[in-house]
Amino acid sequence: MLLAKLINPSQSPSKFHIFPFAFHFSTTPPHYPHQQPINNKPYWTNRIHNLCTVHRDVDEALHLLDTLCLHGYHPDPLNLSSIIHALCDSNRFSEAHHRFLLSLSSHLIPDERTCNVLIARLLHSNSPHSTFYVIRSLLDAKPEFVPSLTNFNRLIDQFCTDLRVDIGHRLFFHMKSKAQLPNAVTYTTLINGYVRIGDLGAAFKLFDEMRDCGVFPNSLTYSVLIRGVFKKRDVGYGLELMDKLWERMKDEKEDPSVNGAAFANLIDCLCVEGYFNEVFRIAVSMPQGKSVSEEFAYSHMIDSLCRAGRNHGASRVVYLMRKKGFLPSLVSYNCIIHGLCKEGDCMRAYQLFEEGIEFGYLPSEHTYKVLVEGLCRESDLHKARQVLHLMLNKKGVHRTRIYNIYLRALCLMSNNLTELLNTLVSMLQNQCQPDVITLNTVINGFCKMGRIDEAFKVLSDMINGKFCAPDVVTFTTVACGLIDIGRTQEALDILNRVMPERGLKPGIVTYNAVLRGLFKAQHANEAMGLFNCMVNKGVTANSTTNAIVVDGLCQSGEIEEAKKFWDDIIWPSRIHDDFVYAAILKGLCHAGNFNQACHFLYELVDSGVTPNIVSYNIVIDKACKLGLKKEAYQIVGEMRKNGLEPDAVTWRILEKLHGVVGKTFSS
Repeated sequence: MLLAKLINPSQSPSKFHIFPFAFHFSTTPPHYPHQQPINNKPYWTNRIHNLCTVHRDVDEALHLLDTLCLHGYHPDPLNLSSIIHALCDSNRFSEAHHRFLLSLSSHLIPDERTCNVLIARLLHSNSPHSTFYVIRSLLDAKPEFVPSLTNFNRLIDQFCTDLRVDIGHRLFFHMKSKAQLPNAVTYTTLINGYVRIGDLGAAFKLFDEMRDCGVFPNSLTYSVLIRGVFKKRDVGYGLELMDKLWERMKDEKEDPSVNGAAFANLIDCLCVEGYFNEVFRIAVSMPQGKSVSEEFAYSHMIDSLCRAGRNHGASRVVYLMRKKGFLPSLVSYNCIIHGLCKEGDCMRAYQLFEEGIEFGYLPSEHTYKVLVEGLCRESDLHKARQVLHLMLNKKGVHRTRIYNIYLRALCLMSNNLTELLNTLVSMLQNQCQPDVITLNTVINGFCKMGRIDEAFKVLSDMINGKFCAPDVVTFTTVACGLIDIGRTQEALDILNRVMPERGLKPGIVTYNAVLRGLFKAQHANEAMGLFNCMVNKGVTANSTTNAIVVDGLCQSGEIEEAKKFWDDIIWPSRIHDDFVYAAILKGLCHAGNFNQACHFLYELVDSGVTPNIVSYNIVIDKACKLGLKKEAYQIVGEMRKNGLEPDAVTWRILEKLHGVVGKTFSS
C-alpha cells in the first residue's frame, strides 16, 4: 500500500507524508552513531553525502536514509542529489530515474538549478525515453521549470541517434513553447537526425528555417548537410556545399573546435561514401586554410583512411605530411603498418617501418607480430631479423615474449632449423632465459619439419633441468610430431606412461590433438582404442572430440562405425554441435549415401535440433552433383521452413546444377 501511495501523486499531501526512500521496515529502534538526534539535519546530510562520495557505498546510504525516513526524517534536495549522483556513478541509471520519479511523487522537488544538474546526470544513461519521462513528470510537478538549453540539445541528439527524429522535433517545438530559443547546436542536431534517416528535404527545410530565425549555420551544420548530399550521390551539389564550408570555416568568428569537428565529419563522410579522390585533393590543397591545424587535418585523414581499409592511401598522406615538415603520430603510423600487414603487403609495411625509425617509431607488440609473420611467409629472414633486433632494443618490452613471437613466425616457414637454433642460442647469449612457451615453440617447429630427434633433444634438456620443466603442451606437441612420421606407439607411450610419470595428466585438448593425428595417419583402430582409454580415465569427450572421431571414421571408410558411434555415444551424451552434424553428413554424402544423409538431417529437425546453413549446403551440394534437381530444391524448401535463408554458398551450388538460379525462388 505504501508503494502505491508513493507512486500516486493524486493523494493529498496534507494527509500523507510520503518520502521516496522509505522501503525498509523495522521494529527495532534505529542505532544512530554518536547518539545523534533525528532532527540533526546537517549531520545526517553530511553522513549520507560521505557514504555516496567518499566511501562509494550508495546501498548503505540508501539503507540509512530509508531507516531515517521511517523514524520521522524529512529528506531534502541535498539528500536526493547525493543519491542520484551516486547511483549514476555506479552505472545504476534505471534506479536513478526511478528514485527521481519517487521524489517528485512525494513532493520533494529541488530548485531549478539542481533539477538541471540531475537531468544532465541522467542523460549520461543514453536512455532518452526514460529521461524525457522524468522531465515531463517534473514539469507536471513544477510547471514553471524550464530545462536548460544544453539539456534540451542533448536529449534531442539522443532521440535523433535512436532514429526517433519525430520525437526530437516535437521536443524542439516544446522547447520553443517554453521560451527556450534554439541555437545553432539545436538546429544542427536536428538536421543531422533527418540526414541519418535519409530525409534530406526536411533537413534543408530546417536549414532554411534556421537562417530565417536569425540563427547562423556554423561549419558543422554545413558538414552535416554535405554528408546527406553525398549519401544521395549528388556529387556536384556536394562539392558546391564544400566550397561554402571552406568559406564559413575561414570566418574569424568561427570557433576552432567547431571547425575541427566539421572537418573531421567531412573526411569521415568522404571515406565512408568512397570519395577517396576528394580526400587526397583536400590533402594536397588544404582548402580550409588555417582554420584547422594542418597536423590535425593530416592525422584525421590518416585515421579515416585506415578505418576505411585504405592503408596505401593513408601512407600517401603520411608522405605529404612529412614533406611539409609534420610527423605522424606513432599510433596513426602503427595503424598503417598493421593494416598493410593484414592486407598481405608486408614489404610496403617494412619500407614504412624503416622510414619510421628516423622519427623514433617502433611497432606495438601486436603489429610486430603480424609484420614478422608476414616477412617469414615471404621467406625474407634478413628483414624479419632486423625487426627482431630493433624491437629487442625498445624500452619496456618483455624480451622473452619478443623472441617467442619471432620463433612462432619462423615456424610458418619450411626448413628453418638453423634459424630456430640460432635464435635460441642468441637468447642465451643475451641473458634472456627461454620460458616454456619458447621451448614449446621450438619443439613445434622441429616437429613440423619432421626433425623429431632434435625435438627430443630439447625435451631431454628440459627434463634434465637445463631449461624449465616441460608441461602438457610440450608432450602433446612431441606426441603429434611422432604420429606425423609414423611412430605411433612411441606417441601413445608418451600419453600412457611418460606423462603420468612426470605428474602430468593429459586433458581433453591433448587427447583431441592425438586423436586427430591418428585418424589423419589412417590408424582408426588405435584412435578408437585411445578414445576408450580416455573415457575409462574419466576424461569427458567434448563436441570437438566427437567431431574428430566421426570425421575420422568416415574418412577411414568406417561409415557403419560412425553411425553406431552417433547412436550409442554422441546422441545419448547430448554433447554435439554443428561441427558433429557436418562431419556425419559429409561422411554419408562422400560414401554415396545421399538418402541416408537426408534422413539424418530431417531426423535432427524432428528431434528439436536446428542444423545451421552449412549442414544443409553439404546435402544440397551432393544432390547437385548427382543431378537431383527436385531433391535439391526440396531441401532448400525445408531449410526455409526451419527459418534459414540460402546464403551465397547455397546459390553458387545451385548455379552448378543449372545456370543462374533466381533468388526469388519460392517454396
